[in-house]
Amino acid sequence: MSPTNLIFSFTAGLVSFLAPCVLPIIPGFLAYLAGASLADSTGSKRKDVFINSVFFVLGFSLVFAALGVLLNSVLERVAYDVQIWLGRVGGLIIIFFGLYLTGLIKIGFLEKEYKFKVTTKFKSKYLTSLLFGAAFAAGWTPCVGAVLGGILALAASQPGSAFALLLSYSLGLGVPFLIVGLFAAPASRLINRYAGALKYVNFIFGLILIALGVLIFTNSLSLVANFSLLNKFLLK
Repeated sequence: MSPTNLIFSFTAGLVSFLAPCVLPIIPGFLAYLAGASLADSTGSKRKDVFINSVFFVLGFSLVFAALGVLLNSVLERVAYDVQIWLGRVGGLIIIFFGLYLTGLIKIGFLEKEYKFKVTTKFKSKYLTSLLFGAAFAAGWTPCVGAVLGGILALAASQPGSAFALLLSYSLGLGVPFLIVGLFAAPASRLINRYAGALKYVNFIFGLILIALGVLIFTNSLSLVANFSLLNKFLLK
């Protein structure tokens, strides 16, 4: 499997986290799950927020890992011709989501935001965080849904690499969650200061998705790996 695909999946996780409809509310949401607030997320409270962040990340990582295993075990066994068509369909889906992220097309059901409403507290705060992390994997907002949809299409078009791709996506999404969980209050101030620049993240990644979708549809994804090898050869 090309390392480029793993880097792309990791980047997609970062983009999901940096989405303008997700990032601004993350610090407060993690603090709320821990039973704290941004104002007092210091000392022992900061530890509670971080531990709940760990369980939140574990929740969506388990779901993505299960999806990866499912795609690996089911789709890898299909005939080669079927895998070619899976690649073409996956490429079209990725292009579709890329166009949506750039704003060139509008999709009604993706325009609605499906945000968590934490109305039930389980006895364990950690269990609450774990379950909401698992729910997050289903797509919290349209921003996450579009990027995740592109990664799932990529994984479906390359069944043998599905687990590694989704694990890489989980890492890209999970690491910044843990950082924000550890520094919730400072992170919130930083996010608010640069919130205006976040809108460009989706557009740039949308263009990257379109290019990737075209390569997958035309079965030319190996060109990226060949280009990387050529660069290494020229730099020697």
